[in-house]
Amino acid sequence: MIVFDLTCPEGHRFEGWFASSDDFADQQDRGFVVCPECGAGGVGKAPMAPAVPRKGNQMPQRPMKAPSAHTVHGAAGSPPPELIAALEKVAALQAEALKNSRWVGESFAEQSRAIHYGEREAEAIHGKATAKEAKELLEEGIAVMPVLFPVAPPEELN
Repeated sequence: MIVFDLTCPEGHRFEGWFASSDDFADQQDRGFVVCPECGAGGVGKAPMAPAVPRKGNQMPQRPMKAPSAHTVHGAAGSPPPELIAALEKVAALQAEALKNSRWVGESFAEQSRAIHYGEREAEAIHGKATAKEAKELLEEGIAVMPVLFPVAPPEELN
């Protein structure tokens, strides 16, 4: 189907849907195309803007949405300076905490329990735990928290 903008001699504009350009010409020649407003014949195609498709490598333009509570805006798409400063402070605090704790690797859950239940001397530790292990530790009343920035095991550091 093809849509044409049409106009009658009285200046009324309307759309017409046709199977093809030839179908429009055939219906026009037979007097089937008339103005729906005034009934006049002699309807012709009105000038119309061509529908130019977007190139395949172009992204569609999306309308700007109002910011939500979960959106962070800054100049040229960068985070605001306040957020950068806060993240740097958190990273520095985490680095200091890690410097003052011992890496226990995969045995984090086991070591945390041993410290909590007095089976070994208390010390600050860090390591790896699955989400399930962390949940179980919390349910037992063992204080654990995730590190916010990735941590490499000591043997993987330069």
